[in-house]
Amino acid sequence: MAIQAIRLFGDPVLRTPAAPVVDFDKELRKLVKDLTDTMMDAPGAGLAAPQIGVGLRVFTYYVDDQLGHLINPDLDLSDELDEEGEEGCLSFPGLSYPTPRAVRAVAKGFDMHGEPVVLEGTDLMARCFQHETDHLDGILFIDRMDLKQRKLAMKAIREAEWTGAAAPTFKLSPHATGGRAL
Repeated sequence: MAIQAIRLFGDPVLRTPAAPVVDFDKELRKLVKDLTDTMMDAPGAGLAAPQIGVGLRVFTYYVDDQLGHLINPDLDLSDELDEEGEEGCLSFPGLSYPTPRAVRAVAKGFDMHGEPVVLEGTDLMARCFQHETDHLDGILFIDRMDLKQRKLAMKAIREAEWTGAAAPTFKLSPHATGGRAL
């Protein structure tokens, strides 16, 4: 197993759009294995490469006993929305909130060998495709929430034990600095 540390909210890699995969090689197959092992260990329904600190357009999923991956995804979404579906994220441990998503998604991309893939999903699978593709674009599920839910989520994030270290404390300098940093 090659379980990797999952990056948490606040890590800049989660807000950085990932680069397209151009080399379908041994390193890419190792990345897919690392993502799969990490997702299954967490456990989660999906995991995108930026969540383990890799800025490439790759994600894995495990929904309704279907295990897979997709590289360089492109989505076609239905107009019908599920406004009330709960959504969580391994980069936000223990938190889930209603997040609007399209009910149906067709995901086009490639497998780890460079072969074209077309995946279709509804409900949870469609939600997973959208959530993981958002990660590849530097978008987080809290960005998709309505204002009320986002405020509740941000409060919970600030109070979560996994949220980064305490804010640094500052002491006033005993030296005259004229308001300038030293």
